[in-house]
Amino acid sequence: MTDKRRATASDFDPEVLRLFDQYVHGLIDRRGFLSGAARFAVGASGAAGLLAALTPQFAAAQQIKPDDARLSARHVEFASPKGYGTARGYLAKPAEAGKPAPLVLVAHENRGLNPHIEDITRRLALEGFIAFAPDALFPLGGYPGDEDAARALFGKVDQDKVREDFLAAAGFLRKVEGGNGRLGTVGFCWGGAMANFLATRLPDLAAAAPFYGSPPPLEDVPKIKAELLVVLAANDERINAAWPGYEAALKAAGVQYALYQPAGTQHGFNNDTTPRYDEDAAAEAWKRTLALFDRRLRDGQDGGNA
Repeated sequence: MTDKRRATASDFDPEVLRLFDQYVHGLIDRRGFLSGAARFAVGASGAAGLLAALTPQFAAAQQIKPDDARLSARHVEFASPKGYGTARGYLAKPAEAGKPAPLVLVAHENRGLNPHIEDITRRLALEGFIAFAPDALFPLGGYPGDEDAARALFGKVDQDKVREDFLAAAGFLRKVEGGNGRLGTVGFCWGGAMANFLATRLPDLAAAAPFYGSPPPLEDVPKIKAELLVVLAANDERINAAWPGYEAALKAAGVQYALYQPAGTQHGFNNDTTPRYDEDAAAEAWKRTLALFDRRLRDGQDGGNA
């Protein structure tokens, strides 16, 4: 691997990727990763190098600058009386006001509202959506600017209150000026689980695209009225183990869904800040997500459940 070529998943032993997945999801600590990865590197310093290579590179992957003149993007606070009381998120919308725009709630990974998720939110805004990404870490001071610190902080969040914050965020987004009232959601990893949860709690949610997220309680699946695009990685034992049961529940409840599970992909393959990123699979997943939102959320289409 040279400095001129961006690292990809194929540059790492599958066991290293498995260890990294366990590390980022709190199943092992940093020492556990370094100890396990040392077998695939030259000493502890080599293992630390593997971890550094797998760590997100936000600046290199940024697609849309925060001050892009085509957008209006800012952080806003909103009330969440059943959650933490006051919550905060990142709101991005097209700068040019045209006809009412569809609404998309963006749910982040287990590190809070980091620069990658803000970039995803801006990408949606450039596609003509009003996008809003709440920050589950706001009650604890917000995203701290460091992924390890963010993961540690995330473990201290009251998950019940955060779920209420995200439900309140959906209510806030529905009232944003310029919206057409049609609501969808997309989420990644922890946020994928949040998108699944929101689908069981928001009867007017028209579309949801959970990326490699845990399913909701199966007894709640009949409450889902949204059309789903379920995105899974091929090599993701932890998440994929729950899919057969979730799919059976979706079928039994008559929920409209599609599965996209591209071959050879790792958990997090849509995240273009890390080597687990798969450019072709991510592009196709994004294309299918936008197609779902276009079909279900835009005025003049079937309109979903709005």
